[in-house]
Amino acid sequence: MSLLFRIFHPRDVPRTGDDTAASSVWGFVWRMTGWHQVVACLIAVGVAVLNLAPIELQRRIVNEVVETQNVALLLQFGMAYLTVVVLHQLSKFGLRMYQGWLIESTNNYTRRHLLRLYGANVGGEDDTESGAGKVVSIVGSEVEKLAGFVGEALSQACANVAILLGVITYMFVVEPAIALFALAFMVPQIVLTPFMQRRLNELVEKRVSYLRSLGDHISEMDTPMQEGGPPILAKILSNRMKFNLLKFTLKAALNLMNALGPLSVLIYGGYLVMQGETQVGVIVAFISGFERISGPVRELVGFYRVAEQARVQHDMIAKWMAKVVPS
Repeated sequence: MSLLFRIFHPRDVPRTGDDTAASSVWGFVWRMTGWHQVVACLIAVGVAVLNLAPIELQRRIVNEVVETQNVALLLQFGMAYLTVVVLHQLSKFGLRMYQGWLIESTNNYTRRHLLRLYGANVGGEDDTESGAGKVVSIVGSEVEKLAGFVGEALSQACANVAILLGVITYMFVVEPAIALFALAFMVPQIVLTPFMQRRLNELVEKRVSYLRSLGDHISEMDTPMQEGGPPILAKILSNRMKFNLLKFTLKAALNLMNALGPLSVLIYGGYLVMQGETQVGVIVAFISGFERISGPVRELVGFYRVAEQARVQHDMIAKWMAKVVPS
């Protein structure tokens, strides 16, 4: 047994007394992580708070230090900035390692559990339904994606929400007029995403079904493959291209909205600076703030998508389990 395995020993997940699947994907998340999920979320919020501190330091360096030309104060702010950045990176590293441990613990337990169920069913009446092709797909890529959601998605969403709320609150406290004008470009993102995501979810469910069918076809092959391959390959290609078309259309629209926010800060904020109604440091801080919230906005949209995909993945694995668990 390797040293790394002993250090990062998989979490012991207590048995529930039966082999049925969790009632929902969120029940599965809690079962695989328990209170560790709460700890991961709290650490993620702490990482987010440290990520926000440089915004105010940038504003004060421009407004208080550069204008006064106080070298001693500049060095103090510089050391404070460096300290915050180092602490942020250390805490982020710790969070990533913690999330990775939760992911691999989920992978380890779920794969052992599903393989045990399949092994007990080999040769049974449901053996055709739970053939080797499906098992390879489920225990491999499907469990991997579901475990990734369990370990990272919720705590990362907490961090993104904390960053988003923190930056928005800061903007309204410092300069409400610019904040209100700029944040208006976020509204279309909130409206657009759910409509596009419903169709993406349908395509994800079909793709998983197609890949399982492909696994069955491979495991049952006993003759050379014909020119062009099995018809299921054409369905997989068509499904994937439809998914990419919708996904990248949504991404392009969101990126456009994110770019318009900083542009509005430069134009409207620049006008206020010319009128003497605000300071240059405010514009610098707001641009930096938008750089910090553009990522969380994209990731929160991604969280909505990944959560729905994880729900589909969990439900399909649960259906497979229902076929192989003895009644």
